[in-house]
Amino acid sequence: MKPKILACFLACTVMAFGQSERDIVKRIDSINSKAISHYSNQQILDSFKEFNKAKKLSDSIDDSYGKAISSYNLGNIYFLMQEFTNAKASYLDMLEAAKNSNDMSLIAQAYLSLGEFEKEVASPEIALNHLEKALAYISNSNYLGMNEYDKMQFESVLLKSRINLCELYLGKADLDKALINLLKLGEIINANNKFKTSYISSEFNYLYGVYFLNKELYNNAQNKFKEALDILKKNKSKNGKKINIQFVKIYDKLSESYAKSGKNEEAYLALLEHNKYKSKFINDKRISYEAITKSKFLIEDYKNDAQLAETEKVLLLQKADEIKATNFVITIALVLLVLTLVLLFNGYRSKRKLNKVLGEQNSILEYAKNEAIKSSELKSNFISNVTHELRTPLYGVVGITSLLLKNNNLSANDNKMLESLKYSGDYLLNLINDVLQFGKIESKKLELKKVTVNLRELIQNNVNSFEYRLQETNNKIITTIDDSVPKYIKCDGVRLSQVLINLIGNSVKFTESSYIYVKVKTLNLSNDKVRLHFEIQDDGKGIPKNKFNTIFENFQQLDQESNTNYQGTGLGLSITKRLVELFGGKIVLESELGVGTTISFDLDLEIDNDKKLEETIKESVSKLVDLKQKYKVLIAEDNKINQIVTKNLLIKQNYACVVVENGKEAIKALENQSFDLVLMDINMPIMNGIEATKIIREKGKKIPVIALTAADIDYVKKNYNGIGFTGILTKPFDNNEFFQMILSSIQDSKKYNNVLEKVS
Repeated sequence: MKPKILACFLACTVMAFGQSERDIVKRIDSINSKAISHYSNQQILDSFKEFNKAKKLSDSIDDSYGKAISSYNLGNIYFLMQEFTNAKASYLDMLEAAKNSNDMSLIAQAYLSLGEFEKEVASPEIALNHLEKALAYISNSNYLGMNEYDKMQFESVLLKSRINLCELYLGKADLDKALINLLKLGEIINANNKFKTSYISSEFNYLYGVYFLNKELYNNAQNKFKEALDILKKNKSKNGKKINIQFVKIYDKLSESYAKSGKNEEAYLALLEHNKYKSKFINDKRISYEAITKSKFLIEDYKNDAQLAETEKVLLLQKADEIKATNFVITIALVLLVLTLVLLFNGYRSKRKLNKVLGEQNSILEYAKNEAIKSSELKSNFISNVTHELRTPLYGVVGITSLLLKNNNLSANDNKMLESLKYSGDYLLNLINDVLQFGKIESKKLELKKVTVNLRELIQNNVNSFEYRLQETNNKIITTIDDSVPKYIKCDGVRLSQVLINLIGNSVKFTESSYIYVKVKTLNLSNDKVRLHFEIQDDGKGIPKNKFNTIFENFQQLDQESNTNYQGTGLGLSITKRLVELFGGKIVLESELGVGTTISFDLDLEIDNDKKLEETIKESVSKLVDLKQKYKVLIAEDNKINQIVTKNLLIKQNYACVVVENGKEAIKALENQSFDLVLMDINMPIMNGIEATKIIREKGKKIPVIALTAADIDYVKKNYNGIGFTGILTKPFDNNEFFQMILSSIQDSKKYNNVLEKVS
């Protein structure tokens, strides 16, 4: 008996609760209907109050549909009041509630509202997205199962979405998408007779007219605008303000269409009509603005009153909670105090243990740091010694080969073999230099120098260096330099030469029996700055597209497996890319397989405008100094082959030479004889070149001392002036650079200061 009574009681309770909830839903619907009526009668404040009331009731029972309707109408009120932030928030509340209700038609209405809002206020692109979603959701609605009211809402969303999309696409001049939506809109209107003579049909014809106007089909546009006006005049009494706005839009576009088609009189008459309705529209807008302003004040008063009431309620609740909160805080404070004491004690013990562990770890790290420093020093010394041991014999190979090649009595076969030997030596030297320079770039130790360079001579010298390779590959290099390219620029000529040689060499390597073009153009020229475009173009095998992103990486080579002729470290292009970036430029690669390759880069360089004065001074120096005079040079070198090479190079250029084998002998020779210049090797037994040069300077001797080294010693290269060297050359060196440094050092030492005094 008791279970039956309990079940009966529960059933009654559920029924009572269900009945109560249905009553609230009915009340919400009633409030929303009442609020809509107020809104239609321009009673904005009353409408605002009722919609807020309906929204609160909907929240209390999770009535998603009621919340969506009230949020939608509140959004419309906020939009009318130009409170756009609140309007957007309300439309988003509507969308959330509509999704919770799973009502496709309601979700579509929410997206339509957001689309119209974004179209008028914020972003057309976002508006397009919302309107497309509105169409997607309305298409999923069950039209056949709807009542008349729901069908009317369905058609309204469908029509408004299409109209807004047409306007947005026409505004973007996306005529194809605008036409698609116009055709869809036409299908909807033609399917229902009630739309054919309605305001919607007028809007449709107006938009079609705008489409034809954009397509420059002026007669079609004028016909559509006239149809829109005829329909609008028949509906004039139904909605005065809205009709006036439409008249303004249609007459404006009609006037524009007449004017563009040459009908000036008709355009003028249409413009008069446009101005007449625009005056009415402005008057209506003024009246509406006054009503909106008044409603704004009333709504703000209502909000303030509601806020005050809510604040008083909150204060009462706060006072009621204060005593509870105080007791709770005191209890928590006591518990926290005890826990803090325990944690402090444990922390103290842990800290002692941690300090001990950290001390041990610090000792280990200190030891590891010292070992790493030793390893780094060992590596640097190893590289320096290895490069010295490699470059020293290479100096002999390249030097003796160069001397033999100048012997005119050689047979053609011997000459060819010697050229091959020199090429192999140069190749090995370049390989060593690439590896060393790569290491410098990686460690960020490489710095560009800024010296004056004769750009045309630099490029021509670089091109001339490929004479032997061009004979092997049956290629020709064509050089084109704009007349506007300055003669003298300030840059690191060595690094620029390296870039050009790497790029030209790459073209020569992958091209046979064709042309290679080296071009320099002026992009921008001012008094002291120039932007130059360098371009190396070939008709070679080309580079595959999939290699574009990797060809400039370290140790990458093109088609290495298929052709063993393309030898190298794989560092040339990587170094080239990084050097161009050091100059502030960027490598640009264009290539097509089987057609050829173009590699280019742009550089901003400084023009040397003072070079002419310097040339005048040097000419004066040349006149004062007899270039045929036999200068006497002291060579300090311990390697026998290097002694022979250097001595023969100097003798061939009419220099007198004395050779010593270490720094100590060099100091002794300077005390006993008179010399014009010293060539000082750095690594020598008994006394090296650095120690010897310091002693020479301490003795007050002003003689030029040029350091010769096969080792890659950063300290010497960076501080050679501080040591006492006049200049520094790395063996094997370029002969032109070698003699240029010797001659300029001797002449500067003897006559340069005197000439400067005479010129000034």
